[in-house]
Amino acid sequence: MNQMMKVPSVKLSDGHIMPLLGFGTSAPSQVLKSTVEAAVQMAIDVGYRHIDSAYLYANEEQVGRAIRKKVSDGTLRREDVFYTSKLWATSFHPELVRPALEHSLRQTQLGYLDLYLMHFPAALKPGKEMIPRDAQGQVLLDTVDICATWEALEECKDAGLVRSLGVSNFNHRQLELILNKPQLKYPPVCNQVECHLYLNQHRLLGFCKARDIVLIAYAVLGSDPEKQWVTKDNPRLLEDPVLRALAGKHGRSPAQVALRYQLQRGVAVLAKSFSEKRIRENFQVFDFQLSPEDMETLDGLNRGLRYFRNLEFVQHPNYPYTEEY
Repeated sequence: MNQMMKVPSVKLSDGHIMPLLGFGTSAPSQVLKSTVEAAVQMAIDVGYRHIDSAYLYANEEQVGRAIRKKVSDGTLRREDVFYTSKLWATSFHPELVRPALEHSLRQTQLGYLDLYLMHFPAALKPGKEMIPRDAQGQVLLDTVDICATWEALEECKDAGLVRSLGVSNFNHRQLELILNKPQLKYPPVCNQVECHLYLNQHRLLGFCKARDIVLIAYAVLGSDPEKQWVTKDNPRLLEDPVLRALAGKHGRSPAQVALRYQLQRGVAVLAKSFSEKRIRENFQVFDFQLSPEDMETLDGLNRGLRYFRNLEFVQHPNYPYTEEY
């Protein structure tokens, strides 16, 4: 039996099907690549069929190998897995887009990508460094037309290298640039953004729903303050007393309630853990329901708080977080 059916899915605007619950693979540098590989295999065994990675995470080789191992042992078929990668900001020049995608394909050896996202709207100078800097340590920003990058992505889809195209960390104005582009061939099917109880993205979600764009939430459970790009000294979301009280009411963990809240709003979610117990726990979110009163209570936790502010990009004209949504 195809275990993918255990997870509710959404039909994207291009007709492809995406499971609403995904497994995220970004990790702090101290997490071993072998740990990520083992976690992906565990997630697949548990039932996850949507696996999210990126060139920036520097683990696509291990993630791809984990998926291929589960294909070879008969756990699933390649077509049962929805695999996402992302185009990093150093490869936004149109002539660099296809080579970047092909690099991800070589790393994963999966044959094709299910979803390829522009990872962040602000371009960086091309080169081998993930975050290029000058002699003074300043980030080397670049200026590239988002629409020109998008056209190169459309060519990759036409070539059969990727099935669906989307964006990540885009605000509504940047989405409109693509949506209003002359001769647009493939509108973005999704926008993957930070979204959690303290940043519920209400207005952006409404904007995306009105345009048949699926919002995919990362950092749904808050984020590890040890991560390089995470703003320090923020409150820990899973320790919120209101969330914990609701979790107790339902006999669930705070993480399960935080995930369930997003799913009931029509948001696809990425759950990430390298602990077998939590990988299993985060998957058990389809056998209970939050009431309208519960949802309203959780709505009230929104405070516009970002764990990922990406301030090194703040001088870029395409820095996305100066807009409300």
